[in-house]
Amino acid sequence: MARKLRFLKEQMSKAEISTSPTQLNETHLEFDDLEIKLGELEAELTEVNANNEKLQRTYNELLEYNTVLQKAGEFFYLAQRSAAAQQREIEANQSGQTSLESPLLEQEMSMDPSKQVKLGSLSGLVPKEKAMAFERILFRATRGNIFLRQEPIDEPVTDPVSGEKVAKNAFVIFYSGERAKAKILKICDAFNANRYPFPEDVTKQLHAVQEVSGRISELKATIDMGLAHRDSTLKSIASDFEQWNHLAKREKAIYHTLNMLSVDVTKKCLVAEGWSPVFASVQIQDALQRATLDSKSQVGSIFQVLNTKESPPTYFQTNKFTSAFQEIVDAYGVAKYQEANPGVFTIVTFPFLFAVMFGDWGHGICLLLATLYLIIREKKLASQKLGDIMEMMFGGRYVIIMMAVFSIYTGLIYNEFFSVPFELFGKSAYACRDPSCRDATTEGLVKVRGTYPFGVDPVWHGSRSELPFLNSLKMKMSILLGVAQMNLGILMSYFNAKFFRNSLNVWYQFIPQLIFLNSLFGYLSLLIIIKWCTGSKADLYHVMIYMFLSPTDELGENQLFSGQKTVQLVLLLLALVSVPWMLIPKPILLKKQHEQRHQGHQYTMLQDTDESVGAELGEHHDESHDHEEFEFSEVFVHQLIHTIEFVLGAVSNTASYLRLWALSLAHSELSTVFYDKVLLLAWGMNNVIFLIIGIIVFVCATIGVLLVMETLSAFLHALRLHWVEFQNKFYEGDGYKFAPFSFTLIREEED
Repeated sequence: MARKLRFLKEQMSKAEISTSPTQLNETHLEFDDLEIKLGELEAELTEVNANNEKLQRTYNELLEYNTVLQKAGEFFYLAQRSAAAQQREIEANQSGQTSLESPLLEQEMSMDPSKQVKLGSLSGLVPKEKAMAFERILFRATRGNIFLRQEPIDEPVTDPVSGEKVAKNAFVIFYSGERAKAKILKICDAFNANRYPFPEDVTKQLHAVQEVSGRISELKATIDMGLAHRDSTLKSIASDFEQWNHLAKREKAIYHTLNMLSVDVTKKCLVAEGWSPVFASVQIQDALQRATLDSKSQVGSIFQVLNTKESPPTYFQTNKFTSAFQEIVDAYGVAKYQEANPGVFTIVTFPFLFAVMFGDWGHGICLLLATLYLIIREKKLASQKLGDIMEMMFGGRYVIIMMAVFSIYTGLIYNEFFSVPFELFGKSAYACRDPSCRDATTEGLVKVRGTYPFGVDPVWHGSRSELPFLNSLKMKMSILLGVAQMNLGILMSYFNAKFFRNSLNVWYQFIPQLIFLNSLFGYLSLLIIIKWCTGSKADLYHVMIYMFLSPTDELGENQLFSGQKTVQLVLLLLALVSVPWMLIPKPILLKKQHEQRHQGHQYTMLQDTDESVGAELGEHHDESHDHEEFEFSEVFVHQLIHTIEFVLGAVSNTASYLRLWALSLAHSELSTVFYDKVLLLAWGMNNVIFLIIGIIVFVCATIGVLLVMETLSAFLHALRLHWVEFQNKFYEGDGYKFAPFSFTLIREEED
């Protein structure tokens, strides 16, 4: 049935008839009746197509024949005129005297008709591209004993065999003898030259032309009627096609699912094993009862929960808001059954990290307005076919709106509106000490009031110390955010280990990892906060480098608090201890657990025993055999790789979070360049044309570079920070999705 429906779809596409997008309702047509109907329609259309093909071929042949009659008629007419003129010339010159120029046999041939040779003729059409080769082969095959006349046809004709438009030449061949005719016929076949009979008599020629013209008009009318009948049939099919197609796909999906069922030992019922959410058990039982009643079955369906050691699929209930965030996580890997889901944290952390790189509340508002349009019109847009890029944007509209809201927030902190600062939350804390100072520099500025209440003071923008100040702020902030998120990831590994009752992972993975990360980078974060609070001028680079190179040296002016040297020595010692703590104990303890588990647990099969007991013992024996395969070297190498990866990753991942600072700086500087070097430059020229051009360039640059390319760039970097720096601390992602049978999903796949 699917094949027949595909055939009908192809026929409608050829006839340029589109299926009507009607609302799918429950069809009243029985499935068996639909099968019969589709068979009848296929047979009818096949017959119509076959007849139409034959008629079309005959029609094309007649068109070619008509062309040959016209062209060959012209050849013969011109030849007869030329012969008559020659005859008159010969008769006029017959004065009893022969000149040197007159042919030797002229008098003999004209006087003796029995010696004149009767020539045969063939006419037809040959493809224009083969015309020269056709003429050359004919000349060689007959050794020049032919006369060939060709004439190109003005417009391409439809070839009866291929049905394609082909440029052709009309030809007439005059030959002598049957052997020459046989050769010519073979060459015509080889060159796909279509031959048509041409009567020599003028009366017969006129009669043939009239007859062919009449048949062409009759065939044209017949073909048009056949096509009209076919189109009306296809239009009637088009109105119900989507419904039939959907019904066939549903039945096919049902049969595909039924094929997964196994037959019971009694061969009287089917057994289905599958997964279902616990909360859906009652709904499944109700559905089975309704099915039993509707089908009037005498035997009811049995629903029983099975205990299995197989890992169940993972199913997270999402809505239109959370589904896109869950897709971001699932693109990395589907969570193992009952593993902690990073998607919950991603709802907040993903748009926030994006906004740290994209902080500008002007750009954030533009992004918000564009996304609000998608959300307001989501019902209409959901039912339409969108392009690939638009489809992705529409699917992630709630992710984008969160990104826009957070961008407005971080933009207010950075105090940037298309790179322009505003005094939104009060006046700047700084003012000119005397009238000589200018706004473009911080020299001569003194603090005259309290600190700017929210975000960056607007006076920093445009000052000479803007970049050093903002770079220092954003770089340190990036490290703080990175260390906080990595700590969250390590903390999640504790909850995973606790839930799965894996005490080894708690004591020999979670604790040493937490100690190592915070001994180094947690300590760095603490130093950053202390430096901010105290206003110290200590060089944190120097502190961290010499913490490793010369831990016993005095800190001098880089000391931020009393006892710092002792604290650093303790933290360095803890970091060094945590590495072997992660590496050595876990493989040894795993080996010990394995030996204890299988000590004295070897079974041998009894000779005479019940089948079910034997099978159970056999299963147990197989399981114990599987567990015996414990390679200490493999476990140790795996743990070694994991330890090295974490130790090196702690450094590289922290450095990776500096992308927050780098992209934020790039976004801010690009925005400043477009504002200063395009908009303000055009404004300063005092020319309306230059101003309009400047505004157009500024708008295009803002949309194309800052709102499209920068958005995509920040999105991808935020994605990397979540997948690599955050999720690799706790997320295995080696599960598989729960894929229930659903007619809705079949419909979506169809679309």
